[in-house]
Amino acid sequence: MDISVIVPLYNEDESLPELHAWITRVMKAHGFTYEIIFVNDGSTDNSWNVIEGLCKNDPNVKGIKFRRNYGKSPALYCGFKAAQGDVVITMDADLQDSPDEIPELYRMITEDGYDLVSGYKKKRYDPLSKTIPTKLFNATARKISGIHNLHDFNCGLKAYRKEVVKNIEVYGEMHRYIPYLAKNAGFDKIGEKVVHHQARKYGHSKFGINRFFNGYLDLLTLWFLAHYGKKPMHVFGFLGSIMFFISFIALILMGVEKIIELSNNVYGPLANSAWFFIFLLGMLMGMQLFLAGFIGDLISRTNPRRNEYQIEKTIKIDNSDKNE
Repeated sequence: MDISVIVPLYNEDESLPELHAWITRVMKAHGFTYEIIFVNDGSTDNSWNVIEGLCKNDPNVKGIKFRRNYGKSPALYCGFKAAQGDVVITMDADLQDSPDEIPELYRMITEDGYDLVSGYKKKRYDPLSKTIPTKLFNATARKISGIHNLHDFNCGLKAYRKEVVKNIEVYGEMHRYIPYLAKNAGFDKIGEKVVHHQARKYGHSKFGINRFFNGYLDLLTLWFLAHYGKKPMHVFGFLGSIMFFISFIALILMGVEKIIELSNNVYGPLANSAWFFIFLLGMLMGMQLFLAGFIGDLISRTNPRRNEYQIEKTIKIDNSDKNE
């Protein structure tokens, strides 16, 4: 199969028939073999009934229904798991992503050799309340991820080689950082394509300001996991040790200074100085950071997936279980 199109959706019953017809028209015009996977993320409208009707009338349409609203990342995860196409295309269900972009995205994966191609909505029809936070978010994501050629990490229109979606785990709200997840898994041939952005025709945007703040928290989590996920002691233990020893040495110097003062008949309790409590607190915080790193290391070592790595190829390696 050439292409799997994955469409996560929440309350988009009005747009689904038009989107399906548009995708079908593009696929037939270019002779692609394909499947369309609609992932209904707990919609409360008529979306699932529409999907059932499309599945009944079109053998290329498949549907996944969640019992409740989990979010876009779980919807994509389940879609990726079910996808069978050599190239996987994701797009939103609100008709703001154009299926006419699919042939060129497919070509960039199959001919240009990209692992992932992300859409870039250079000209947007969103309100300023959405575009300004988006620009700030993307600038931060480029800096932290090191993927400097992407302008729109959160664009729903993306294309992937099948191997990419089968070797990354999208969870929580990590759909914003799929390019970063792919890079961390070893798929670093990441490209970008300027795509047409259309004004929303039906319904209303699901974007909220809370997603902007959650996005930064998720980005920090990804950065930490990418650098220290398998070795938390290296960051917490290092910071804790530095803080402890600096504070410890400072307290010793304060003690020496107090001994010198006593020898000169200058009396007064050591605890009169605010620095005494600051350095004492620094020692306690250093010990806590060190213990946090130690506990994190223990958790990492007991994690059943601690030794799961992305292996592209092997030569003369027998992967059968020897411990029978």
